[in-house]
Amino acid sequence: MSKFVTKRVLCAAIGALMIGGVGAASAQQAPMMDQKAPMAAPMMADRAKLLTQPGVFGNFSIYKVRPDYMKLSAAERKAAVAEAHMVIDKHKEKVIVDTYLTRGLGASSDYLLRVHSTDMAATQAFLLDWRATRLGMHSDVGENLVGITKALNYITKDKSADLNAGLTSATYSDPAPRYAIVIPVKKDAAWWNMSDEQRLKEIEVHTVPTLQYLVNVKRKLYHSTGLADTDFITYFETADLGAFNNLLISLAKVPENKHHTRWGNPTVLGTIQTPESLVKTLSGM
Repeated sequence: MSKFVTKRVLCAAIGALMIGGVGAASAQQAPMMDQKAPMAAPMMADRAKLLTQPGVFGNFSIYKVRPDYMKLSAAERKAAVAEAHMVIDKHKEKVIVDTYLTRGLGASSDYLLRVHSTDMAATQAFLLDWRATRLGMHSDVGENLVGITKALNYITKDKSADLNAGLTSATYSDPAPRYAIVIPVKKDAAWWNMSDEQRLKEIEVHTVPTLQYLVNVKRKLYHSTGLADTDFITYFETADLGAFNNLLISLAKVPENKHHTRWGNPTVLGTIQTPESLVKTLSGM
């Protein structure tokens, strides 16, 4: 047999081995791959838990949209809506995002993002991705505030039983809130150098005039000393801005107000929006 024929036989044998061996093994493995259990759908962060439990971080990012955003094509601005949804969906396992339109209600901002999580790194990851969207790339951050929720420090069952009962029994009964207001608050050194008993008395006086407005105004407090250039972030929701105005007037009259070195600045007022409606409005759609 010639060398040429021998070589042809050898190549044919190798080819047969590849088809019958490796190819056959692959064919046997393929059904096993198809039998794998489908991947479970990502879990969403527990909204009710994040909005009610202590130890949750709240991040308030206030944005101004640059005029050049409206120079993008209509198709690009339409795509921005889908981008916003995709980013929020990507991070839904670890953060919840609330969106507010502030344009027209204040000169210094156009929208607000309120982000909750149990891990600030998760919030940071979301905000980085948000800034990479079309709308995010065309937005400037005017203010960013970070706080953490805590259990009541003063008006507790043990320290101030009657007022605690008033706070816990009051129920919001107005129509669904349409507006949100954010007011950062910073205290002076004299406040922090008071005894706990002195601060308790001040907070009791602070609390009494607010009880009548709990049917009109929802409120939430974030502690931010060391996390932002303020000590507290006060967050409110209401359908009745007149009632809210009266609430703030009553708070301005209490002695505790003398210890504020910052009250607002900025005060942020916005309408509660879905992410889709927010981006559509800002995109002129």
